[in-house]
Amino acid sequence: MSLVNPSEAACSASLQPTPVTVELLIQIWRSVLKRSSVGLEDDFFQMGGSIRSADLLFAEIAQKLGRELPTATIFQAPTIATLASLLDQPVLPRFSPFIQLRAGRQHPKILIAPGLDGRASFSGLARLVRTEHPIYGIQAKGVDGREEPLDRIEDMAQFYLEKLDGLQPQDPYILIGYSFGGLVALELAQRLRVQQKKIALLVMVDSYPHPRYLSIRQRLLLSAQRTKRRILEIQQRQILGGISYLMEGIERRWEIAGLGSNGTGIPKASDLSLAQTTPRVTRKAYAALARYRPRPYGGKIMFVKSETDTYFPGDPVPVWAHLAAAFEVETVRGSHLDMVTTHFEGLATVLTRYIKQAVCRE
Repeated sequence: MSLVNPSEAACSASLQPTPVTVELLIQIWRSVLKRSSVGLEDDFFQMGGSIRSADLLFAEIAQKLGRELPTATIFQAPTIATLASLLDQPVLPRFSPFIQLRAGRQHPKILIAPGLDGRASFSGLARLVRTEHPIYGIQAKGVDGREEPLDRIEDMAQFYLEKLDGLQPQDPYILIGYSFGGLVALELAQRLRVQQKKIALLVMVDSYPHPRYLSIRQRLLLSAQRTKRRILEIQQRQILGGISYLMEGIERRWEIAGLGSNGTGIPKASDLSLAQTTPRVTRKAYAALARYRPRPYGGKIMFVKSETDTYFPGDPVPVWAHLAAAFEVETVRGSHLDMVTTHFEGLATVLTRYIKQAVCRE
């Protein structure tokens, strides 16, 4: 979700958008975003757009312009100007998996690997990280629906490694991985070190291997922790059960009457919509998680842990410390999801400090 500039592919488009394309996009954006006016350089997500409304946007584009594009195109071309330029090209270019979230003039670039859904949804976080270094989110292969998602973390890391020369051929590298993406960032760091490249900073944010690779004691503690959480959830459901039953009944009546949206907001979701591609990417990521056994890492890992989440091990030190040459942990407020979606101020503050320290050491 680019905050400043679209991707290099969109920027390099030699064709100027036609007035007809621009005017149609303005009408579609106004309708989808429910805005009376939109500017050619307004960012879709900063204007209130969401993943669901992005799918609706591209469904409208297909209907009114006769051109079906992956919804993931919005990450590469988040403004009317850049999207119109792409639509006026006869063939959609192949995009880099690295999506610019924030512009900057300093070297090196900062790369953030995503969670299981594979989407580089870190625009809010990137906006709050105080740095002159450009920030890029990594988008998983298959999010655009044009290629098959990968199902091994080793293959994911190799795929990004091969594309990295086009973005930043020279070290050092700053790698950040959120949740599942922490494992991808770790494997990418391993491969860069094999090439004698320097890792200035590796940050894993609430990232853990599959429970099968934990010790027996860690698995038992995690099982007890999750059982306690399920009991609390059951108690909460019992309190809200009457309301839920009522709402389910209303939803069933809507479906019978033909008013249901099937959860997408679109009558029939395209194979290129995020409603279709995200589950496929997520399933493959789960399979990759189950297969991946982390190897010892010869560098330092900075680990950021959420304060309130109970789904993951309570203490990351026994999980990771023996696998790293050096390991540090810091806790920030919020849950596993909140820390990168709504309450990311704490994480942004920590990342800002880590980046400054890493750059000063260089």
